Parts: sequence; structure tokens; C-alpha cells
Amino acid sequence: MRTATIRRDTSETKIAVTVNLDGTGAYAVTTGVGFFDHMLEQLSRHSLIDMDVTCDGDLHIDQHHTVEDTALALGSAIAQALADKRGIRRYGDALSPMDETLTRVALDISGRPWLVWKTEFTQTRLGEMDTEMFQHFFHSFAQAAGITLHIETLYGDNNHHIAESAFKGLARALRQAVEIDPRKADAIPSTKGTL
Repeated sequence: MRTATIRRDTSETKIAVTVNLDGTGAYAVTTGVGFFDHMLEQLSRHSLIDMDVTCDGDLHIDQHHTVEDTALALGSAIAQALADKRGIRRYGDALSPMDETLTRVALDISGRPWLVWKTEFTQTRLGEMDTEMFQHFFHSFAQAAGITLHIETLYGDNNHHIAESAFKGLARALRQAVEIDPRKADAIPSTKGTL
């Protein structure tokens, strides 16, 4: 089983994350930020990566540390569960429609972290979550997971739909990328021989 558990305790957050890349999309998520929990649940369900995520953060200040540190812990757990990345498909992409919104997500589990973000919001908050934190989540996640990640909302009006289509797109692209390719199950998917 490709699993990992990460614990991250700082003066700002106390986080525990467990992932199973070969799961069914089962999740238990508690961060103290309702909309963020909803997005992480979508990420788990549509990637089929089982996720157990708990965060006790300094929400009396704001959500920044909770969102950032959760992203770092989750990305680290996925990287650890992938180990040497042997046999994975490596690349994934998804067009993610949600009503009037369409978001395109493409990623490469390359070991070269990068985020290209072409998504905008017209309101500053969704529920109690600051919309500026979405870009920061994806950036921190990509850095810790070691992936190149491109997210572009092609069009959309509803801010909830825009955020959710990005998370669901990431989920579906991750599902493709972390799956074992039966034609190359014993090979590192790189001509360099390492990722």
C-alpha cells in the first residue's frame, strides 16, 4: 500500500495528515475552516486518495497558517507515499466543468515544483475562507509534493464553482498521475532514471 502519515507541529499549527494513494476517496477532514474542509473533501473523493486531515491552527489570527501548513503537510504526505515514483503514469490533466465554470488542470509529478495560476475571484471570501488563500494552497501543495501544476479557469462567474472546479480538476489530474501504469509498473517514468 502506498501510504504515508505526516505530523507537523509548530507554534502556529498542529497538523496530522494520512494518505492512501490506492484508496477509494474516503476522507475525514477537520481544519476549522468549513469551506476549506469542503474543498479537501472534494480533492479526496475525486482523486480516490483516502485522506485523514486534522489541523488545529491559530484561526484567532487568520486562516493563512492553517491553509498553508495543511497544504505543505498534504503535499509532503503524497510525495512520501509516492516514494521513488516507480510505475506511476506521472502526468495527469482534467477539464473540470461545474455549471457555468470550466477549469483546466494539468500536472507533472516531476520533482520540479512550479505553479502556473490563471484563476481570479470577484469576491474576497467564500464562507469564512479568504479567496486569496486558494492560490497559496495550490502553490504550497505543489512545492511540497514536488509537482509542476497548471490551473487555469477558462470561464466562470460563480466564485464557489470556480474554487470547486479547481480542486476537482486537481483531484482528477492527480488520480491519473499517481496511478500505476500496468505497461511500465516497474519503471521510473523518466529517461533520466529518477524523478
